[in-house]
Amino acid sequence: MSTVKILMVEDDIELAEVLTQYLTNYNIEVTNFDDPYLALSNLKLNKYHLVILDLTLPGMDGLDVCKEILKYHNIPIIISSARSDIKDKVTALELGADDYLPKPYDPRELEVRIKTILRRFNQTPQDTQEKKKKKFIYDKDKKIITKDQEVLKLTALEFELLSLFITRENFIVSREDIYDSLDSLYSSSESSGSLAVIINRIRHKIEDDHKNPIHLQTIRGMGYKFVQ
Repeated sequence: MSTVKILMVEDDIELAEVLTQYLTNYNIEVTNFDDPYLALSNLKLNKYHLVILDLTLPGMDGLDVCKEILKYHNIPIIISSARSDIKDKVTALELGADDYLPKPYDPRELEVRIKTILRRFNQTPQDTQEKKKKKFIYDKDKKIITKDQEVLKLTALEFELLSLFITRENFIVSREDIYDSLDSLYSSSESSGSLAVIINRIRHKIEDDHKNPIHLQTIRGMGYKFVQ
């Protein structure tokens, strides 16, 4: 298995060292820069498979770094940030970042997300065929979700919530994660009902038997998990 090379832009040197050491165990080689300008220069000279990018950096905002990277490079980006403003997350994803991992997090989750994103980013025709076999597909560009290739009729809030679950397939998503990720839960007219009511509406649309859900599962005391 070839080594995965990652460019990290992180000014917390202690955290960078912890992550670098941990990822080495999984054949992932990390080169970290605490200066965003040096990171951008290095990216022009060396080949990397993925970028891990903090948002709070000296001299240049991380969102501007993200924009600059994607302007010149076709490379996946994971945002790793302690900034809690939902607008930062939305902006980063709209710019083209592939994932947003709020700090603090378990290094194991970062490792899994790296492999998941690289597998998707480096799809072969065979991988594409496998994707077509999936029951649910979230098309980020077209802003649709299909079940068995049929577009689901969802409200705006249902769409946002289901797309969150699909992008975190097989991971448990807590209620806190949901409220942190979906600002519309606070502002939408749909949000007058409880989260459980909205989950139930989604289950009516995606499950064969909404009373015994297979795809959108409740994990007691922890949250929800979406499985294909």
